[in-house]
Amino acid sequence: MLDPTRLRLLRDLAEYGTMTAVAEVTGMTSSAVSQHLARLEREAGVRLFHRAGRRVELTAEGHRLVGHAHTVLNALDAAEKDLREADTPRGPVHVAGFATAAARYLLPAVLAARAEHPELDVVIHELEPSDAVAALRAGRADLAITYSYSLLAAAPPAGLTAHRLTREPFLVALPGDHPAARCEAVDLGRLAAEPWIVGSRGTGDHRLIERAAALSGFQPETGHSADDYRLILQMVRHGLGVALVPEGGAADPPPDVRLRPVAGLRLTRDIDVLTRYPTPGVRAVLDALQREARYS
Repeated sequence: MLDPTRLRLLRDLAEYGTMTAVAEVTGMTSSAVSQHLARLEREAGVRLFHRAGRRVELTAEGHRLVGHAHTVLNALDAAEKDLREADTPRGPVHVAGFATAAARYLLPAVLAARAEHPELDVVIHELEPSDAVAALRAGRADLAITYSYSLLAAAPPAGLTAHRLTREPFLVALPGDHPAARCEAVDLGRLAAEPWIVGSRGTGDHRLIERAAALSGFQPETGHSADDYRLILQMVRHGLGVALVPEGGAADPPPDVRLRPVAGLRLTRDIDVLTRYPTPGVRAVLDALQREARYS
């Protein structure tokens, strides 16, 4: 029988790419990780790895076993938590999510879920999507709120279930006295000579602006970077550049900043909730989030 601990190490290897990274995540030594995975290969009776220079890569059979590992480990975690909760949503339920979604959707959902289920204890962790997914995989979170962009499509992470929360259009943020601010919708080509304010964490918004600009026939000039949309809108207000801002990050803009739809391009941010298993507590929080997104 395949050992769940070794299956978890195999899953982590597929996620993080190297024995060293797995060792850092799990608190084990690289040698111990290697020995466990070699034992798993013997238990499986097929080649799971092959050497590629100094790296270890999964074989086709290794990738197939990773898929089964997700199923097995999620089921084991679900069984353990389900036994503790029975049919009553109770906590703790840990939710990891980025700041704008946490403020707009998660906090009101937590208050509603706690009122509906007195035994439910929801713990919020502010994390960017990649860190939220890592926390979900490691069992430090039960739900992860993530986002993706329309021009940068990506499949949901393996072994996780994605539940759509909402789809937000991107808006162009302009100083109030900019000529394009008088338009009902802005063709990005009109902003080819403008400096663009982008994110600083490499979360994809920089690539989104580059691709949107390429479709509009220009290469954007980028300089200032920020991740707080309130700060970005203040930077736009003071003439430091223009920006693309998702609708959820554009609440209460400064009075002399104009937000306009993008003309001719479908630019959106999809916000999803990722889960590993549907315990009563997880379902209660997910239901509350989806209700909040519908009515906000």
